[in-house]
Parts: sequence; structure tokens; C-alpha cells
Amino acid sequence: MKKITSIFIILFSFLACSGSHTEKTSFSPEALKETLLTREGNQVTFESILKANEGKTTVIEIWASWCGDCIGAMPKLKELQAKHPDVNYVFISMDKSDGAWQNGIKTHKIKGAHYMANDQMKGKFAKAVDVDWIPRYIIIDKTGKIVLYRAIETDFDLIDKTITELK
Repeated sequence: MKKITSIFIILFSFLACSGSHTEKTSFSPEALKETLLTREGNQVTFESILKANEGKTTVIEIWASWCGDCIGAMPKLKELQAKHPDVNYVFISMDKSDGAWQNGIKTHKIKGAHYMANDQMKGKFAKAVDVDWIPRYIIIDKTGKIVLYRAIETDFDLIDKTITELK
């Protein structure tokens, strides 16, 4: 009986865990409606940012200038950009102020399209895209489908492999 109970517990744990990490293939309506700040001070919807990148493989990085892991991942990100120059890179900052965000872009020479969440890590946008760690990477294929929803700074091999497979 102990063996059967143990097997049941293991099987239940496996099924419970495997369901919670399902990769999303599209963004929720809530995420698409959220607005982000442009470098010029305008508000744009997340949906309009995605539409502007249609037809191109796109890597979205969610980051912040105060995030040590984000800054530590910059060299790997720049290697990725050099290896895949045909990919669009969109950066969404979780910084608390426009000045910190703009300074972070300049200091780290981050090339790509830049936006800032209006309500940082615990806000509506972060919740809508399930941000629980930064840096966070999302890869979208040329058709607008999410092909990698949850990657972090230790996943650069997976990110590179995913981009390469999309070519």
C-alpha cells in the first residue's frame, strides 16, 4: 500500500507541476491593451508594439537598470544581437523613473526598441505577461505567435537555438 501511495503522490506532483509551466502561444487581451511609455514620452499599447514587429522574429527583454542579473546578462544579449542581426529586439523596462530607464539604455548601449512599463514589477503589465523574474525573454515568430514565453538570463543557449530554428 505504501508503494501505491508513493506512486500516486509522485504522479500527482508531476501532473500538477507540468500543467503550471505550459508555454503560452499568444498574449492575453489584458496584456495587449496595456500601455507602455515610449522614449519620447508617449503612451502606446503593447498590441501596437507587437504589430510594429509583425513579419520579423522578435525578442522581447523585460529588464530594469537596477537589476544586477539584467546588467550581468548584457554581454550575452549583445552576442545574441551580433549573431542574429535580422531579429528585432524590444526592451521593456521595469524601472521606477524615466531618468533611470533612459540612463540605463545610454550607459549600457542597448540597441533596439525601448519602452517602459507604467507600473513596474507588480503592476498590470507585469502581471498580464507573468513577470516573476527579470531579465525575462519572450520570443515571437514572424507570424506573431509566441514560441518561447518564459526564458531568463541562464537560458541564452535555448534562446539562441529557438531563434536559429525560426530562420
